[in-house]
Amino acid sequence: MPHESQDMSPVFRIDVSQNASENPVSQPVNLQSEMVSLLHQLVEGQDRQNELLEEMVEQMGASQRQRSNELTQWKDANPLLARRCRAAAEALSQVQTEFLQNMTADVNDSYEGMMDSDFVLNEFVDRYGPRLAHLNGVLQLLSQLSAQPPQNL
Repeated sequence: MPHESQDMSPVFRIDVSQNASENPVSQPVNLQSEMVSLLHQLVEGQDRQNELLEEMVEQMGASQRQRSNELTQWKDANPLLARRCRAAAEALSQVQTEFLQNMTADVNDSYEGMMDSDFVLNEFVDRYGPRLAHLNGVLQLLSQLSAQPPQNL
């Protein structure tokens, strides 16, 4: 075939000339070997991705263990404060529950206004958003400082 492009992979070429029937075994073998080669490359790529993921998990686990050790040392050095953090977290959790009940009641009462007016929605977000975000942050901190260390099995 004089006008056939040679830079096209044999996977995408179909030879319909009379010469194609002269050597029917060589073409499927070439095709199979190329497919096997491509599959090997895919497997190598997946192996590399798995190695990178394992390294990421190891790094994240190391920083998590370090943070856990630091918290444990802090709790051991400040046992009374850790108990007070637990009591404060429990009390603040009740405050958060009441806050969420008020917020959801407000949403249920004025959701139509929020859908119709950006001003009403912005007022709602301004009223509840910052307090909820700060309350959650304080609760998370108190919970971490008062949590019992995980038991290793």
